[in-house]
Amino acid sequence: MGPQVDPVASDEMLPVRSGIVVIGGGIIGASAALALSQRGVAVTLCEKGHIAGEQSSRNWGWVRKNGRDEREIPLIIESLRLWQEMNATVGDETGFRMSGVLSVATTDAERTRQAEWLERARPYQIGSRIVEGAELAELLPGATRQFVSGLYNPTDGRAEPQKAAPAIARAARRNGATILTGCAVRGLDLVAGRVAGVITEKGRIACDGVILAGGAWSRLFCGAHGLRLPQLKVLASVLRTAPIEGLPEVNAWLGDFAYRKRLDGGYNIANGSASVVPLVPDSFRFLPEFLPIARGSRRSLRLRLDGRFMTEARTPRRWSFDAPSPFEKMRVLDPAPDTAFSAKAVERMKALFPAAAGLRVAQHWAGLIDVTPDAVPVISTVETLPGLTLATGFSGHGFGIGPAAGRLAADLVTGAPPIVDPTPFRFSRFSDGSRIVIEAGF
Repeated sequence: MGPQVDPVASDEMLPVRSGIVVIGGGIIGASAALALSQRGVAVTLCEKGHIAGEQSSRNWGWVRKNGRDEREIPLIIESLRLWQEMNATVGDETGFRMSGVLSVATTDAERTRQAEWLERARPYQIGSRIVEGAELAELLPGATRQFVSGLYNPTDGRAEPQKAAPAIARAARRNGATILTGCAVRGLDLVAGRVAGVITEKGRIACDGVILAGGAWSRLFCGAHGLRLPQLKVLASVLRTAPIEGLPEVNAWLGDFAYRKRLDGGYNIANGSASVVPLVPDSFRFLPEFLPIARGSRRSLRLRLDGRFMTEARTPRRWSFDAPSPFEKMRVLDPAPDTAFSAKAVERMKALFPAAAGLRVAQHWAGLIDVTPDAVPVISTVETLPGLTLATGFSGHGFGIGPAAGRLAADLVTGAPPIVDPTPFRFSRFSDGSRIVIEAGF
């Protein structure tokens, strides 16, 4: 069972027409709806389950510039600016705190890699730096192990995944947005080859444009409309602890585990060294695109053949919009967590910090991360389907860049000047012969 998410009430009436329809009520979709509502655009957000029901409430909760792929740095700079004002903007608690992010190096080779990233990031003046010795030890009080160095950014932060997207969605609603939960969009209504509306399980909504922010569901939705979106899923397991005192404030990745302090005084803890990749039919359909990233990450990937293969094999790739769709048959992706991975992370935290001896695990959960071949999102209009804007494939980085990513999607769907250059996020990079570039971020 997933984490407890702050509730968002659904509007009762389905609008006949809306300027823009946003599909998906995660951090990206909610942020896009907020940005549009702030501009006075009539916007309707449709979510098949509940707001932040999937990965947007199940992630670590980091908001970081540190270690980003360079293509994402302009987006996270803008996003952090929005996060810093978010509680005031939405009139609610999102949990954002500027607590810093630290990624350690356990070998000289890792330190060199951090220094190389720092040099690439230097033109952006984001405030990251290498810390060593006493300064590093001060960030990890009570640690029983010394590390070679750490990449540290004091202006990075954290927020509460179970609070943030719901607070943003409620603010959008107060601005005039319509929020419909339990309302799956079965497909797009096309007239003369362009988007003229959406067909939901509750009826049709006419609109001028659509933002698809469907997370792990986006590939299936796109495929039903003849769009080849190379996207796979990675299983990410997280746990939360009961409140505990005496542990570090800084968010930290320590090689084989990572943690974040929660607003309630507990911690989120996760395995930091391995990713579980369920093998599914799309794993073979998209094998050429994903081979480069698979080769580069082979030491950390754990391929697994489980029930997900048959679940996806049995899922129809086309369906009638007049009948229940796959999105209604599975309202919320709620995979079983890999508790063995999480338990190892807890053991490592207790071994490193004696103050964690009394740590008590309160809950385990897991989510499915939507991943692209270059681990960079698609935030893009679609040339072959005018009126559709994609905002998906955030590859585990979406929560932190969510506010700016949502705003960029709002810019693109309305033709407004984009908040950042959208070129690195174009959908066409997977079909126009562009080389897939995988940057050594961390």
